[in-house]
Amino acid sequence: MSSTPAAATTDRSSLTKFAWLSIAAAITTITLKTGAWALTGSVGLLSDAAESVVNLVAAVVALVALKVAARPADRSHQFGHSKAEYFSAAIEGVMIFIAAVFIIVTSVERFIFPAPLENVGIGLGISVVASVVNGGVAWVLLRAGRQHRSATLVADGKHLLTDVWTSVGVVVGVALVWLTGWERLDPIIAFAVGVNIIVTGWKLLAESVAGLMDVSWSKEENAELAKVVSRFVTHDVNVHALRTREAGHSRFVEMHVLVPGSWTVIEGHDVVEEIEQAVLAEFEGCVVTIHLEPREDPRAYGDYDTEVSIPSE
Repeated sequence: MSSTPAAATTDRSSLTKFAWLSIAAAITTITLKTGAWALTGSVGLLSDAAESVVNLVAAVVALVALKVAARPADRSHQFGHSKAEYFSAAIEGVMIFIAAVFIIVTSVERFIFPAPLENVGIGLGISVVASVVNGGVAWVLLRAGRQHRSATLVADGKHLLTDVWTSVGVVVGVALVWLTGWERLDPIIAFAVGVNIIVTGWKLLAESVAGLMDVSWSKEENAELAKVVSRFVTHDVNVHALRTREAGHSRFVEMHVLVPGSWTVIEGHDVVEEIEQAVLAEFEGCVVTIHLEPREDPRAYGDYDTEVSIPSE
């Protein structure tokens, strides 16, 4: 039998408001950082502005992904559309790589042909304001993403947070250029920003691939799930083939419950219902699928090569 509790089918369309917030933040920071670059001529600030352009593209992609992921199950996608969020994170990772290449190429050119900076004080002040905006929005996105188990919002929040730290490094570096007069320090900082962005993009792509591969729950959650299930193991009842997986915001649990073949359907079903309710009480919103089998039948064993181990008394 399988259960899909109401919490698992909650309308997630309201999450798009966070994508719109990210879009607004990206437009604001692009304007501010581009202005800072125009005033100073700093390639470091230009690299910071380029990352904000990536933020805008990523936010738009996130908006589309959240709208798709919020769609209910249909004939063609009977398990829902939750995995759409992983595509958003993957696209964001690719966009980050593109921005990094642009930044690195620009920094190398400026290193070869250095140029003096102008209006540094005003430019740095504008960049700081943009960083504050990004930091606040990143905090909101990460909090909402973890609360609603949204890979898209978490990825977007991490990207914005990386942008904040990037901006801090750029501001400090440009300030040092201003104080020391060493013009080549500016492109060196921009190059470092590009490398840092590549690392961030790689992490996002790795997380997206893991999600698309139906990754299991964490070791800690699997261990806690096994403890819950073990409470129902008795002389007559056994449980095996316990498996878990995640698909976007959706979480799934599967297991086989073995009972004496002499039991009635009602007796077996009652045990299954108790196990299901205990799992849902501990892991709200997951989808539980339980297969009932007679414990005397040899065909009931050796189903899967891997499963979550259930502790014995």
